[in-house]
Amino acid sequence: MTRPAPSGVRLDLDGRAAIVTGAGAGIGAGTALRLSDAGADVVVACHRNLDGARAVADRITSNGRLALVHQGDLTSLAAAEALVARCVDAFGRLDVLVNNAGAYPVHSLLEMGEAEWRSVLDANLTSVHLMTQAAARRMAAQERPGGAIVNIASIEAVNPAPGHAHYGAAKAAVVMHTRSAAAELGRHGIRVNCVSPGLIDREGLAEAWPDGVKRYLAAVPLGRLGQPADVADAVLFLASPAARWITGAELVVDGGILTQQVY
Repeated sequence: MTRPAPSGVRLDLDGRAAIVTGAGAGIGAGTALRLSDAGADVVVACHRNLDGARAVADRITSNGRLALVHQGDLTSLAAAEALVARCVDAFGRLDVLVNNAGAYPVHSLLEMGEAEWRSVLDANLTSVHLMTQAAARRMAAQERPGGAIVNIASIEAVNPAPGHAHYGAAKAAVVMHTRSAAAELGRHGIRVNCVSPGLIDREGLAEAWPDGVKRYLAAVPLGRLGQPADVADAVLFLASPAARWITGAELVVDGGILTQQVY
């Protein structure tokens, strides 16, 4: 007999432990704060922005949740395993992984060097694979197996932008890695989904890329750039029990821009 789905499930992560990579600023910082607001203890992971990660952790602890900062380059398996072990040592388990770490440089296709190509794929794709692998091994083996992994992809997985052949290719691969991981890890009670943001506002963006911002605002149906909180709320949904029967999905958070010609 099929049991009915539980009713009244909230976006509640109380008692859960989470890792958010690339959490020193922007989407990662907003996501770490949002997960903590929902009750999670959070490892605030960063590569270079240590001051930003510390500030995020301070905000989390001031709101009554546990937080710790971890710095490292997640393009090696040893570094990924060290981050996962740090979470388990501190909080006793790992329930949520948000793969947000990445790089966003601009290089034209004809002038892109081999090192530039590889560094962007490593930052945006290899880190996702290694962190997923390390986290899933722990999630499957812990006393209460299971967990949720949410990858941050991009609308550039399906909509190319100038100077971003490496970034777009990496993010398209993240979407497919999400589906492949979901297919393999479901039997362990691990759900894997991704969020594909549109253009998310940040300090200095309008000055650094005025033409891109202007084109986006002219095309986006909801009339504004995205904010880190827009993405963080989507991540929280996919990480929470409210998404208990969702895996292998891509949630686009772009203000409707993909209904229009973007670039």
